[in-house]
Amino acid sequence: GEEERLETSSAKKLTDTGIRRIFSSEHDIFRESVRKFFQEEMIPYHSEWEKAGEVSREVWEKAGKQGLLGVDIAERHGGLEGICTQSCPGFGVHSAIAMPYIANYGSEEQIKHFIPQMTAGKCIGAIAMTEPGARSDLQGVKTNAKKEGSDWILNGSKVFISNGWLSDLVIVVVITNREAHSPAHGISLFLVENGTKGFIKGQKLHKTGLKAQDTAELFFEDVWLPASALLGEENRGFYYLMNASTETRNYVKQRKAFGKTIAHLQTVQHKLAELNTHICVTRAFVDSCLQLHERKSLDSSTACMAKYWYASYDCVQLHGGWGCMWEYPIPIYGGSNEIMKELIARDIVCDK
Repeated sequence: GEEERLETSSAKKLTDTGIRRIFSSEHDIFRESVRKFFQEEMIPYHSEWEKAGEVSREVWEKAGKQGLLGVDIAERHGGLEGICTQSCPGFGVHSAIAMPYIANYGSEEQIKHFIPQMTAGKCIGAIAMTEPGARSDLQGVKTNAKKEGSDWILNGSKVFISNGWLSDLVIVVVITNREAHSPAHGISLFLVENGTKGFIKGQKLHKTGLKAQDTAELFFEDVWLPASALLGEENRGFYYLMNASTETRNYVKQRKAFGKTIAHLQTVQHKLAELNTHICVTRAFVDSCLQLHERKSLDSSTACMAKYWYASYDCVQLHGGWGCMWEYPIPIYGGSNEIMKELIARDIVCDK
């Protein structure tokens, strides 16, 4: 039978594999192989990637060979048809966002052409939503595509695009019907390949967090796209889009204030106790979300709650001024909690 699992709160280390009751022994074997890959192929090079502002293409292909990309993609398309909750900078956007859009809404031709290459790590995917001045509000999208016969002409710009610099394929969120009774009814998704005439990658942006994940500005100047570049149905894009503890513990044992390490300060001890409790509670909620997702019952509001509930901000605070510096791997991850709050509140106050 299955070996009894420790509760998260009873584990010696929160990174122990066997403390998540949602997983089976088969999951544990896979998780250990992922950890081994991280230890051998990523951690030794991570500081170099942070300085370069991008992960090497070599590690993408190594991850592909080990089956770590597109884990939840159907086996018939080259995936493992499982669930993966941890990834290298950039892998998450590629595997958990870009690939599922293509696998779920793409044509048979698009799936056959892109998914095997993406699973192998030879084609890096990104999704371009955020625009200058529009934040992450999809209903404020200005980038547009106009029909020219059966083809499309794309114009606009995007910013803060994860994987944008290395991307071989970008899913671009655009407005295709300005006359729609609401912006949500006029949004479409297009597949734009690197090298397409008029598709320009701007500067690589430097961040305080996720420094090894390349983030870039993207520009589209009269990009001519064939009808086959449309992902899913025209004007249905909005519906498709809707449907650091251990390091901190080590740091506070070393950092000194008032003549002793801050780990001996009662207020810091209380904060660490709060963080440990938050992690235990968060894991239970995230595991619940995973079960809902597996049953295809996870709604956007619940997912936003999982993203909003966090402990990392307090980890940054415990680092003092160093929490904003490159020397420690703890700075802000990315995105805005205000956006998550807006999405949660929208679901609370709307008439159902």
